[in-house]
Amino acid sequence: MGDEGGDEQRRGTSYGGRGYGRRGGRGGGSGYGGGGRRFERDRGPAPVEEGQEVEVTVESVGKRGDGIARINNFVVFVPGTNAGDKVKVRITAVGSSFATGEVVRGE
Repeated sequence: MGDEGGDEQRRGTSYGGRGYGRRGGRGGGSGYGGGGRRFERDRGPAPVEEGQEVEVTVESVGKRGDGIARINNFVVFVPGTNAGDKVKVRITAVGSSFATGEVVRGE
């Protein structure tokens, strides 16, 4: 009798037995913590290349203090900028889901 509900306490109260907010999980479904971010895998080529210079408007600032701009919905981190800045940026690195750049000149 004293152990009734013990399984629920050990597992925690979660949706469908998965930890809320936990990545992965069984089944890989698209619920909370189900890993439903497969759409990002088929993005196609990045819209920028390393060394390319582009003009962007910084939309927001990320957790680490870098400005965040977007080119065709592709994220570009620009250190040393603030939201609302319009700058010319030289792309320094390109990853599968984001790029980083440095300011060439501000306006």
